[in-house]
Amino acid sequence: MPGEVIAIMTSLSAVMREETARLDSSQRALDLGELAEVKARLAGALEERLARLTRQEPGWATGMGAELRHTFAEALGELRAASMVNAALLERHIELSVDMMAAISAEAKRLTGNRAYGYGASGTLARSDLTTPIAVNGEF
Repeated sequence: MPGEVIAIMTSLSAVMREETARLDSSQRALDLGELAEVKARLAGALEERLARLTRQEPGWATGMGAELRHTFAEALGELRAASMVNAALLERHIELSVDMMAAISAEAKRLTGNRAYGYGASGTLARSDLTTPIAVNGEF
């Protein structure tokens, strides 16, 4: 059973490395959704196998031989390294997307002049910026 866990960790590391490479390339990657689905399935399978292994064989980690323990440690180290790089790159892409949407929204507000003014009870003028809907490819 630890062999299955090692195989899943190796596959998950490979998927994360591929996703990281595609995100880091200058070409547009159209299959990122598929990679994310595979990554989620593998992560779920890994969690399920570890839970089952711990439930069925509570001392499985201490019962591994030296060679299997070394292989397990290598696979775990590779998974950790791949996930750290992948997480950092995904975080950067998300931050860039948020910044880009904020800039587009600000420019749309500026161009449409979508502002409202109202007088308060004390005679002061209050200004509020209304949200301008942004359409991408004709869809909101």
